[in-house]
Amino acid sequence: MTTASSINDTGAMTPWLRAAVATALFAVDPLGLGGVLVRARAGPVRERWLEQLRQMLPAERPLRRLPQSIPDSRLLGGLDLAATLRAGRPVVERGLLADVDGGVLLLPMAERTSAGLAARLASVMDRGEVRIERDGITLALPGRFGLVALDEGDGDDERVPATIADRVGLWLDLDGITVAESELADGLWSAEAIAEATTALADVAVDESALEAICGAAWALGIDSLRAPMLALRAASAIAALDGRDRLAREDVALAAQLVLAPRATRMPAAEDDEDQAPPDEPDEALPEETEGEEDSRPPESEQQQDDPADDETPTDAGSLEDAVLEAVAAMLPPDLLAQLRAAPMRRGSGDGGRSGAWRQGNRGRPAGIRRGKPERGMRLNVVETLRTAAPWQPLRRREQAARDGAMSRPRVEVRAEDFRVTRYRQPAETVTIFVVDASGSAALHRLAEAKGAVELLLADCYVRRDRVALIAFRGRDAEMLLPPTRSLVRAKRSLAGLPGGGGTPLAAGLDAARDLADDVQRRGATPIIVVLTDGQANIASDGKAGRAQAGVDAEAAARRLAARGHQALVIDTGPRRRAGARDIAASMNARFLPLPQADARAVSAAVRAALPD
Repeated sequence: MTTASSINDTGAMTPWLRAAVATALFAVDPLGLGGVLVRARAGPVRERWLEQLRQMLPAERPLRRLPQSIPDSRLLGGLDLAATLRAGRPVVERGLLADVDGGVLLLPMAERTSAGLAARLASVMDRGEVRIERDGITLALPGRFGLVALDEGDGDDERVPATIADRVGLWLDLDGITVAESELADGLWSAEAIAEATTALADVAVDESALEAICGAAWALGIDSLRAPMLALRAASAIAALDGRDRLAREDVALAAQLVLAPRATRMPAAEDDEDQAPPDEPDEALPEETEGEEDSRPPESEQQQDDPADDETPTDAGSLEDAVLEAVAAMLPPDLLAQLRAAPMRRGSGDGGRSGAWRQGNRGRPAGIRRGKPERGMRLNVVETLRTAAPWQPLRRREQAARDGAMSRPRVEVRAEDFRVTRYRQPAETVTIFVVDASGSAALHRLAEAKGAVELLLADCYVRRDRVALIAFRGRDAEMLLPPTRSLVRAKRSLAGLPGGGGTPLAAGLDAARDLADDVQRRGATPIIVVLTDGQANIASDGKAGRAQAGVDAEAAARRLAARGHQALVIDTGPRRRAGARDIAASMNARFLPLPQADARAVSAAVRAALPD
């Protein structure tokens, strides 16, 4: 039998052998390890791994598949509507999580798991029980299971939600394994050996130095989750039980750190070397003298071995063990770990595809729950939930009906107005970014070039972000809408091509035009974002007359009117020198302020994305 102690160099294991070891550990302790996160596309390698897992699992541990579209009534359980109507009393239906208690739950396409489903799974995994509190039922059922999450994401932007990844102990990557390599490690552990190790797991003693070493290694690797060290300790205990020992060995802790901590690392352990060095004012020559003074008082090595014959197996020095664990983990870390983490961290959860608009209620779109109400004003009656709400009241209503109409009345389902349930829907509200550009003065052409480039860069993302762009320019004595909200890049270029520059700065007119357009966008159900590019030096008042004093007062008043609407806004100072005008306008607008004296198109586009979060 191949075990951790029989492999002198764990770093020399092939990826498939390491996956086989992780599979055996999960089969020994599926509840303690939480689960396995397997990144692999559908194919013969993944099917062979799943078949290997089925062969290792004992017969008493069921393996059930969890569909992504499962409703809460089937996942958690609830009122069995048909049985309740037949029996005339509430009948509880067990959910999938209660049925799989003590077994393994298989989650295909885990990268597509919604935030709601991930939260429900995490809650049950933390509590070890399924709580049903709906339809007038309050019940707690045992729900302990190990989760196998299959990550089939095609790119680094598709990852399993962090709420699930953090709770499963073992992370595997089978994408680089060939079919020939997967045939080299079959039959290492039988179901009988797994069952014996599961029985012996409770007798494995955990040394305190092993716990300190694992926690120190997790800190050195930049792992901020407290679950990771606990899961690594469970993995080390499973390794010892699988090898038939009741104490942890140094190799057990090192292999557990490779399997649990290494995939979660966010920094290289070598980065901590500088912190461990002695201060420069302490001479290195003093260390050998202290060592020589201590050697005379030490007993011979033969006496030490007689006093503690288990020193070669039990990790007694937490510091040296931590170093050994870090060396074992470092052997598995790729040299470009930091670059990979910056590009695509594995904990990144699945989002909404970059959509930046807010969600709004409506009668179409995605279902967003059930609420009490009548099916009016376009709302849709949810028949099943209405019957589910009325079912627990049927015995009482039948008795009331019998007392009112006599014993000869026919039993039927009585639905009242308070039982009506309608489905709530929500749909994403698209975002409209409104650029308000100062086209006055000698630098107008330069600012317009920046705005044009920023509009073109943002329009390139419109198909993904589902938003639109508008452009307002103010110069001379008034403001003009050059580009109404649109996704058309061609139309944007045509609108910007022939715009002349120069003249006065009617800043108040530009802000009022932006406010009117933002109000219209909001009335149409979209989310407006206002981006003002100006130096803030207004010299044309609201009535079209020249004068810096009155123009400044009108601009401040227009900024306050815009702030009262509550729209998201950003003021970019494009002046050649830092002045207080643009900053004061931003403060009056309750907008974010960004000084960019030498702004270009890419800087403006990046500033909009960074300063206005989704």
